Amino acid sequence: MADLWWVYSKPVPADGRELWTLFLQCSCITAVIGGLFYNWMFASLEYSWHFSIAMSISFSLLLLLTLFLVHPARCVFSMIMPTLGTKQGRKLLLSTCIMIAVVNITPNIISNIKTILQVIKCICKNSSDSLLNSTALLERASREFGDAIQETVHSSTIYRPMNGRFQFSLLQNTSLIYKQMSLAGEKISRDFLSVEVLVKDSVRVGNRLIAGFSMLYLSFESIWYLKNYLTNLRFDNFYITKNLERLAVDRKAAHLLVGPSKNLLRPTGLKLSREELMLCLMQAMLLTVALMLMLVVVAMDHFAFSVADTALRKAAQFSVVPVNLHIKYKAKIGILPFLFKVFGLPSEELPLQDFEKNYHHHLIFSSAHCRISPAVPPNRSVLLVVGLLFCILYSTVFLETYARRLCRKIAASFFQNWEEKRVLYLYRKLSKRQKK
Repeated sequence: MADLWWVYSKPVPADGRELWTLFLQCSCITAVIGGLFYNWMFASLEYSWHFSIAMSISFSLLLLLTLFLVHPARCVFSMIMPTLGTKQGRKLLLSTCIMIAVVNITPNIISNIKTILQVIKCICKNSSDSLLNSTALLERASREFGDAIQETVHSSTIYRPMNGRFQFSLLQNTSLIYKQMSLAGEKISRDFLSVEVLVKDSVRVGNRLIAGFSMLYLSFESIWYLKNYLTNLRFDNFYITKNLERLAVDRKAAHLLVGPSKNLLRPTGLKLSREELMLCLMQAMLLTVALMLMLVVVAMDHFAFSVADTALRKAAQFSVVPVNLHIKYKAKIGILPFLFKVFGLPSEELPLQDFEKNYHHHLIFSSAHCRISPAVPPNRSVLLVVGLLFCILYSTVFLETYARRLCRKIAASFFQNWEEKRVLYLYRKLSKRQKK
């Protein structure tokens, strides 16, 4: 591995063997990066597969030529990998996490809300049907009751009153109600569909813009670091490296590194400076805010599923409400009853035909014929992926410092002559401080 890295970091290959080794290394790197680039564009950014293939092939060929022919470009590309552990890499991961959540969680929430609306629509339709059918029951009862009164009246030969039928109006135009309910349900469905499409399109466009900007900024940050490394001897130059230790031993000044200043750190050590620690805590707080917003979306998904599932179960458990109509009618006829009352005689009443009948009806609130889509449970795999991405994000907060140190080590391996000048500058700086 050391030999391969030596060939990869050399400005110019020494012979044909190193040239072919470098070409194979660049080819393997571009093949892997091209595959990841295609998967990122197609799966995460949701571009079409033919556009993703064309872009990945073009990007791979351009990257192969650039890495093989341009030595500083290999250094910049190598520094992009640890730069993914910095805040720009976190932005990429966070945008991917948001895209996964929106594309997979938002449809679940909207689908469960649709299920709740379908349950309400089913209950309204069946209850309205039952109520309208109950008016038909009242019509039949009134007709039979009226017929009984007519028979009683016709049996009397002394006095015949007017028509004794009840006038009961029944609502027959039920199609208007069903039409209005269907139109309302279709309007709600269209509104939810338009909201779902708008959210997906907005997040997709925003995610593509953020991803493109983040990739450009990653390259810019690596180029900026390399530019400062090659032009400023003081830039990121406060590490006790092996070259510095060797130089101090050769010049018999190892005591300069025995009790080093608190501003000096070992690049392979775990110690963080105070500024680095405060920056990590601030980045962790900002990431926690994003995590809380994501948890709100996940909680909404669970809440919508819980409500939809409860509505389906309760709707299936709705009992049929029995309605009983009992009509009891008695009719008697008395001949001149006031005369009997005047003379104090008992009045005689002739009983006529009696009427007594029960009518039964059932109010139904739900039916198996309703088209209700089942409640969609939260996707556990999506939650697992989002949780894993946030764990990686939190780890990058504390790994950012070590990623920057790795960038310095990569730059030092590519430009060893310049690294010697930087080490000599730091040694002289420590010597002057010791003399003071």
